[in-house]
Amino acid sequence: MELLRLVCAFLLAACCCSRRAAGVPGEAERPVPELVEVEVGSTALLKCGASHSQGNLSHVDWFTVHKEKPTLIFRVRQGQGQSEPGEYQHRLSLQGRGGTLALTQVTPHDERIFLCQSKRPRSQEHRIQLRVYKAPEEPNIQVNVLGIPVNSEEPEEVATCVGRNGYPIPQVIWYKNRRPLKEEKNRVHIQSSQTVESSGLYTLQSVLKAQLVKEDKDSRFYCELNYRLPSGNHMKESREVSVPVFYPTEKVWLEVEPMGVLKEGDHVEIRCLADGNPPPHFSISKQNPSTREMEEQRINDSGVLVLEPAQKEHSGLYECQGLDLQTMASLLSEPQELLVNYVSDVRVSPTAPESQEGGSLTLTCEAESNEALEFQWLREKTGQVLETGPTLQLHNLKREAGGGYRCVASVPSVPGLNRTQLVNVAIFGPPRMAFKERKVWVKENAAWNLSCEASGHPRPIISWNVNGTASEQEQDPQRVLSTLNVLVTPELLETGAECTALNSLGKNTTIFFLELVSLTTLTPDSSKTTGLSSSTVSPHARANSTSTEKKLPEPESKGVVIVAVTVCILVLAVLGAVLYFFYKKGKLPCGRSGKQEITLPPSRKSEFVVEVKSDKLPEEMGLLQGSNGDKRAPGDQGEKYIDLRH
Repeated sequence: MELLRLVCAFLLAACCCSRRAAGVPGEAERPVPELVEVEVGSTALLKCGASHSQGNLSHVDWFTVHKEKPTLIFRVRQGQGQSEPGEYQHRLSLQGRGGTLALTQVTPHDERIFLCQSKRPRSQEHRIQLRVYKAPEEPNIQVNVLGIPVNSEEPEEVATCVGRNGYPIPQVIWYKNRRPLKEEKNRVHIQSSQTVESSGLYTLQSVLKAQLVKEDKDSRFYCELNYRLPSGNHMKESREVSVPVFYPTEKVWLEVEPMGVLKEGDHVEIRCLADGNPPPHFSISKQNPSTREMEEQRINDSGVLVLEPAQKEHSGLYECQGLDLQTMASLLSEPQELLVNYVSDVRVSPTAPESQEGGSLTLTCEAESNEALEFQWLREKTGQVLETGPTLQLHNLKREAGGGYRCVASVPSVPGLNRTQLVNVAIFGPPRMAFKERKVWVKENAAWNLSCEASGHPRPIISWNVNGTASEQEQDPQRVLSTLNVLVTPELLETGAECTALNSLGKNTTIFFLELVSLTTLTPDSSKTTGLSSSTVSPHARANSTSTEKKLPEPESKGVVIVAVTVCILVLAVLGAVLYFFYKKGKLPCGRSGKQEITLPPSRKSEFVVEVKSDKLPEEMGLLQGSNGDKRAPGDQGEKYIDLRH
């Protein structure tokens, strides 16, 4: 037996030695392969041994090893490379001096062992393990939109996470409110599966199932994919989602918007709220103040009772009823009191106050409210506050005191809550015209509007002395505006127009003077056939006089100025002639002070000096000149001398 055992060991050793001698790849004792990592789509550089030991590899064979079976894919002979037919035929090339093989467009199918075998200058073998990586796409998460009831007995599907086109298969981690979830019996279950695409990439699908509670109604879920690249470990997160959580209603209550103090005219909404999901079916009731019974109110499609505008009748007691359609349980809210603050219509007495000039009036204002009221009296045309309180006293009334007075009733404790009433005070008097007379620029044979305004009490009636189409507009109870549309004829240009305002206490008129206007002087407004031209009227022509005196415009005469200048020239000419006459006769006395010499040759200068004293104004004296042509200064009003020497 011992001899047989030795013989078998010898034969086994001999067999192994013969296999090593044959050089069959894959059969010899193999070292750990060199690891090369690349991303999908990039180029893998496969080196036949360490860089310092490559040398000049002139005879190399490259193999791929699958299930311990080598397949020749590339040959190197005398530094020249040649691909073998097959899947790598067009993706392999030689780098450097023949010791490095480049594999382009790497795919997941290339993750295998590559073997290089060289025989020159010496026989050697080198194995390379190629690892391929691909980052997955952004994870896509889909939530269970149907929701999860809290009373389910087993975990229900919360969401599904999908990560596509990754390699190798990424790892998925689920989170709730930023905390990782782990498998928990009857509470949390994570079920993952993967699919291999035709490209060799993986698509991962992970389903999260959980048993949720009421507090999970606001929980946020998301998934995370962890994967590796040659650069290291990485991760990608999905968006966060919330799953509908269903739980029964335990409480119902009312909510009023806006919160705080309410007043008439506000937009008010009353809605029911509940702590269950889905919410129950709601109805809103209001207590009838007469019968004390709760009466259901009409609500909109959203279950909201809208009060717009809110009125004092909306004040009262409200309650909400909720019916859970799953459990058919009915719940009532606590009754809630709603108060709408109000101010009633303001009443002023007397309603149509009137008085003679110099008389007095007392105006009284009344209103009701659920809160304390304040009253103010204002002048309508100026907004001036005349009195604080419900009563306004007016004494020694004049025509100007007529017009509008406004009473304002407000609630100080409720900002913006007030009501007003306007009353017009009438003072008896004859009509007053807005203008005594008006000049209107018109175009002949065109239709034109003439406007006449009058005020008084009783309200006056306006009539015209020319034919046309008249229309009236009441400005206020004591003032009226009449507009007459007329055709501008030569006769109308000659006679003009007149409007008359009449009431039981008198009458008054406005006179219109019509003037033709040329196209060059027409303004944009006055060129319109229906436009009313602006008039220039002196303050004395305004409305308070009853006179109908007609004042025609006086033409400006330029002839007066021309005559005055001619007379002045003639007077100066006569004066010059007289002076010359006295000079010739030697009648002019001589003087020394302030004299002016006439420039003559030295031999002709004599003792004769003519002194002229004048009472003329400086302007006239300025017209006199000496023999040298100099004018006198306008301010020089002293004595004037002429020194004549022969």
